[in-house]
Amino acid sequence: MSAAIAALASYGSDSEPESDNEARTDADPNATVHLRPPAAGGNMKLVLNSAPDVAVKEDVETGLHLDPSVKEVMYNPNFETMFSPEFGPINPFKTQQMAAHRNMLSGYAEPAHVSDFMFEQQRRTFSTFGYALDPSIDNSEPVSTTYIGAIEKAEKNKGLTVFETATKKTEKRRKIKGGDASDIDGFLGPWAKYIDEKEVAKPSEEEQKELDEINAKRQKRGKHEEDAPADEKTILHVKEMYDYQGRSYLHIPQDVGVNLRSSNVPEKCYLPKKQIHIWSGHTKGVSAIRLFPVSGHLLLSCSMDCKIKLWEVYNERRCLRTFVGHSKAVRDICFNNAGTQFLSAAYDRYLKLWDTETGQCISRFTNRKVPYCVKFNPDEDKQNLLVAGMSDKKIVQWDIRSGEVVQEYDRHLGAVNTITFVDENRRFVSTSDDKSLRVWEWDIPVDFKYIAEPSMHSMPAVTLSPNGKWLACQSMDNQILIFGAQNRFRLNKKKIFKGHMVAGYACQVDFSPDMSYVVSGDADGKLNIWDWKTTKLYHRIKAHDKVCISALWHPHETSKVITCGWDGQIKLWD
Repeated sequence: MSAAIAALASYGSDSEPESDNEARTDADPNATVHLRPPAAGGNMKLVLNSAPDVAVKEDVETGLHLDPSVKEVMYNPNFETMFSPEFGPINPFKTQQMAAHRNMLSGYAEPAHVSDFMFEQQRRTFSTFGYALDPSIDNSEPVSTTYIGAIEKAEKNKGLTVFETATKKTEKRRKIKGGDASDIDGFLGPWAKYIDEKEVAKPSEEEQKELDEINAKRQKRGKHEEDAPADEKTILHVKEMYDYQGRSYLHIPQDVGVNLRSSNVPEKCYLPKKQIHIWSGHTKGVSAIRLFPVSGHLLLSCSMDCKIKLWEVYNERRCLRTFVGHSKAVRDICFNNAGTQFLSAAYDRYLKLWDTETGQCISRFTNRKVPYCVKFNPDEDKQNLLVAGMSDKKIVQWDIRSGEVVQEYDRHLGAVNTITFVDENRRFVSTSDDKSLRVWEWDIPVDFKYIAEPSMHSMPAVTLSPNGKWLACQSMDNQILIFGAQNRFRLNKKKIFKGHMVAGYACQVDFSPDMSYVVSGDADGKLNIWDWKTTKLYHRIKAHDKVCISALWHPHETSKVITCGWDGQIKLWD
């Protein structure tokens, strides 16, 4: 066996040259030690090292590592450091999109060498014509023109941009030859007419039709202003106009549990909680409601269905009478002091004076403009005078006896929305679309106080408090502002009522008789009730499906509130 191993160790080719064999014999004797048999009686020990070759950390790491997220390097790195691969394990939870290289928040934007002008030119061309040069191709070479967007249009326009206009060679209109300059009478020169010039312009058949229609409309409009007022009539809805004692419905009832004749107000008022009655009869939205003066036992309402209705507030709460006489929506109504007559203002440009008891129309007034609000002078000796705020920026004063305009207050810069008498009826306050508030002395056509701040909004609804000290103005920035009503007319900045949405609607505000609450409707049909002292929004009731345009607190009741809305209903809450 040992002979075989020795033969294998000395294995060689006979064909190889001698020098090779010599070289082999000179090789390291330890190279074949594992093939030889162990020497007899020898103490040779073999050590087996099974550990793999591992590169030491210091051998692998070359220089410092750069964090790829860092934007600033505080030393001078070499090329290998800058472009070495990222160190450490890859985050396995990153999506492909998250792991992708990005140089801006939304991803990677390739740098494009486009001048600002070129970019703007292509952007405008794309927004105007719908095509632009393809930004991904280098378009600096004139041959390559690839478009994106409306390619057909680009080919049709030959790739014109917004800053280039197609050169159109239009033939010049020829003029008649001017003749000889020496011929003074016959020389036309630069004043010669064009060859194809027409001297008489006649409309074509289609244009003539259009012109005829326009003229017919204009004539109709002219006639429309001359319209006669609508015929007045009245409908009584109760069987008997007078009771067994000969009293009409104007008689104040004494069997309702409240003394309606007294001038005393309730000591303490409470929040209304629930609906106790609905007066329905109007077919369109109700625009205003007014209670009978002093007693409040009757309710007058005017509506966009051109009708005015009178209702009972107590007992059976019937509809007593309907007044028909306006051809368009009725905007405002106002009782006189006794309640025997009332005024109505409508969009048919007429103001009408009605008898509350008989339903007759006593007289009518117009100045061909739309009246937006109307008021009797509350003084007992001036009950024959009325003022109306008009759409032509004027406040017009009529005398009922003569039917003539006796005064015009013309200082506002917009349509007049409200008129409110203050200071024992010696003065009145008006508000307008010009966002101002003006105070006038009675019968003096120059405002002695003008309130307008840049921050102010239009105030289309104003109410005087029961004690006569404050004016509550519904402002179009969803606030109720309070102005002093006695001398300074200063805005009370501590009393601003917020929390409702009224922008665009003239929602009427009212006070509780004891001055403890402020009530107002809003655009969502809700009835809002605030505490006067703290200006906190105490209570909110969903009263109507559409806008709740007016809310009145009954002057003799502790918690009865009447609301009306554009859903055509009038509701009583308690």
